[in-house]
Amino acid sequence: MSVHSLALPPLSLYVHIPWCVRKCPYCDFNSHKADQALPEAAYIAALLDDLDRDLHWLTEMGVPARPIDSIFFGGGTPSLLSVEAYRQFFHGLKQRCEFSPDIEITMEANPGTFEAEKFKGYHELGINRLSIGIQSFNDEHLKKLGRIHSGDEALRAIELAKRAGFDNFNLDFMHGLPDQSQQQALNDLQLGIDCQPTHISWYQLTIEPNTEFFKRPPKLPEDETLWAIQEAGQSLLAKHGYQQYEISAYAKANKQAKHNLNYWQFGDYLGIGAGAHGKLTIPHDDIEKSHLYRTAKTRLPKDYLNLAKSFTAKTDDILPEDRDLEFLMNALRLHNGVPNTLFSERTGLPLSQIEPKLEKLKQDGWLERGGRIAPTEKGRLFLNELLERFL
Repeated sequence: MSVHSLALPPLSLYVHIPWCVRKCPYCDFNSHKADQALPEAAYIAALLDDLDRDLHWLTEMGVPARPIDSIFFGGGTPSLLSVEAYRQFFHGLKQRCEFSPDIEITMEANPGTFEAEKFKGYHELGINRLSIGIQSFNDEHLKKLGRIHSGDEALRAIELAKRAGFDNFNLDFMHGLPDQSQQQALNDLQLGIDCQPTHISWYQLTIEPNTEFFKRPPKLPEDETLWAIQEAGQSLLAKHGYQQYEISAYAKANKQAKHNLNYWQFGDYLGIGAGAHGKLTIPHDDIEKSHLYRTAKTRLPKDYLNLAKSFTAKTDDILPEDRDLEFLMNALRLHNGVPNTLFSERTGLPLSQIEPKLEKLKQDGWLERGGRIAPTEKGRLFLNELLERFL
């Protein structure tokens, strides 16, 4: 195998807050029903301890410090924690890490947890982007999805976010909901567009294992309706200046989610918190001595808070022979793919190693080339089949 230098990519931080007011029947994320009083102080202390151990491990592996380019508070419902809890976290974080000057700091929030003063406090702490889980403005659909907010409360939450100072925010929508018509799906989307978010996440409801919907599946729209919704929705988004840059992500100009772009471009990210995942590069001039690690933290909050147990549940080394597919599974989610040069920088592998496969996929209409590795329209629509054909 040729020797290539594995470059050190940008670094992000993912922080998982595992509690929700109520578990939604479609949700397969690591979330748990919150008790009335959350163990905020203990959890913040555990997060910082978790971070210390990851940073110490990287230092031991000889990885130089990098500034953090983006932070994402995901869940669960991160907005359940108080402003004071986040103040303590940021105080500890800034003692340990350098922030990039233009750092993006995103918090996921649900409309049912919005309080004007709390969100003003979040903004003052430096959180500069929100991702608001609307899903639908239709009360009947929200009820079927198990959401705790109404359509009117969703609109009020967006207004409160703007008043708190958030001028960069994402609205999260699902379509293909139980008994949803094409017009109802487009009404949700149009109402969201009217709120003038900088970013919209719009994706089809899928039934995942280990969810209530998997145990008791609802009746979803027929495939023909789902396809019509997808095409009409994409046209509506484009008409209003939201350009698709990833499978389910649409943004105004220069407002793509920096944090998620780092994922899809095979960057590095520390993952702290119950059930958090990370991906970290240990570079070496000899590819056989380099490492790409994926980490997974203990899932259950009670175990994560148990100081007798390790924060880390699993660490997997992505072997050189597996890195090409791992890279493409992320990069080909992007509408315009990635530059050819990024492949070697992020995997340490020569592009020539996969060039014959890429050329064959191009000839078969799955990929576009010419300085980039990018999916065609067919490749974007049938990404799983494209990846299978790469094997």
